[in-house]
Amino acid sequence: MTATADTIFALSSGRPPAAIAVVRVSGPHAGAALTALIGRIPEPRRAALVRLRDPASREVIDEALVLWFPGPASETGEDTAELQLHGGRAVIAATLAALSRVDGLRPAEAGEFTRRAFENGKLDLTEVEGLADLIMAETEAQRRLAWRQLKGFLGDRAEAWRQKLIQALALTEAAIDFSDEGDVPADVLRPALDIAGQLKSEIAAALADGGRGERLRDGITVAIAGPPNAGKSALLNRIARREAAIVSPYAGTTRDVIEVHLDLAGLPVTLLDTAGIRPTDDPVEMEGVRRAIDRAASADLVLWVEDAARPVAEPGQRPAAATLWRVRNKIDLLPLRTEPSFRLSPSNERSIEPNNSPRNMVNEALTAKTEQLFSNGEAEFKISAATGQGFDTLLTALARFAEEFLAGAESTLLTRERHRRALQETEQALGRALTADREELVAEELRLAARALGRLTGRVDVEDILDVIFRDFCIGK
Repeated sequence: MTATADTIFALSSGRPPAAIAVVRVSGPHAGAALTALIGRIPEPRRAALVRLRDPASREVIDEALVLWFPGPASETGEDTAELQLHGGRAVIAATLAALSRVDGLRPAEAGEFTRRAFENGKLDLTEVEGLADLIMAETEAQRRLAWRQLKGFLGDRAEAWRQKLIQALALTEAAIDFSDEGDVPADVLRPALDIAGQLKSEIAAALADGGRGERLRDGITVAIAGPPNAGKSALLNRIARREAAIVSPYAGTTRDVIEVHLDLAGLPVTLLDTAGIRPTDDPVEMEGVRRAIDRAASADLVLWVEDAARPVAEPGQRPAAATLWRVRNKIDLLPLRTEPSFRLSPSNERSIEPNNSPRNMVNEALTAKTEQLFSNGEAEFKISAATGQGFDTLLTALARFAEEFLAGAESTLLTRERHRRALQETEQALGRALTADREELVAEELRLAARALGRLTGRVDVEDILDVIFRDFCIGK
């Protein structure tokens, strides 16, 4: 950033009213803004209790805490001021209006504070994305994953790889340009290829993570599917603990896919309530059935909900899925009898009689049969979405499934498809360098590898991805 850059300001805290509101100012005129509003610039990095005044009328707006961070030792790398106000709408509006009347100041655009931090070398692109993910994190696991990225977990590793690539490139260029010099070893290319081979192996190991980081960031998907009027929407509402879907005794009430995001034992889960799957001539319902089958087929887990009195689905109606559990619902409407509320698939069948502690029961079952239940095997649950009978058993199993499915995700390097594409391009270029038959081709492939790796952190060729990254930020961040 240059000294002629605009000075920006924005509300950086949540929507008013609130106890406290934070207004940030960043740029070369931040000091002038403070002088206009409070008559002085406070001591750096020490909170000062001051009265904010309108620079035109000198009327007192509020009594607030003000912090001053001269650049480059600030979050954005520029002169930065932070005003901590009372969080009323009128106070915030008057403060923003006063700032707009100071020469050289303008309202910030979405993500502009963070973009300036990136442009001034305070954050690389992976850290910027980590900050965005931290703001959007809904579960404890997502928070921990985002925090690691914000603190440079991937960016530091990528920078170490980049330094090794630079070393390999230097050796290759020496082999090309100075091969006739007496102080250049005859086989100088061999160490460069050794470095490339080592880097390729390390990057391949990072890519072989099964996409767990992206899965944790986005959350696992659980589709609730089955024939009409089986109680799918009632089950979704009970899991979500709110009325997210319309429950009706009439078949075909749900026509489109309803999504509910929730925190299940600290892990992110997206529930999908789908239309009842059955043959139909109604074009609207037909489209709903098509969408239901498509979404269920791509889900990580399908809960196939059936009426316990009519448990047989029509042939070919059940969606193919990596993991599918049968949920026999409405057991409260069956004749009173003693039945297990949970069992494994017929190939691994083990009936567990219910007792007064469903949670203890399912924990015992899962401890004994974790491998069979959470691979591709089918499990069966008997519940009543209306009364809650057997529900704790199902919910505990869902939490365990999410834990098993996302195991190790918090320690993975990659959290976005952009990261994966950049490293795949890097690995491919390194592979071509190792098989090239001329030194010039080796050098070119190493340069391509360095360019792809640079795009990961934003060291080169980033203009085409900056807008996509920063447009997801809110104003004032």
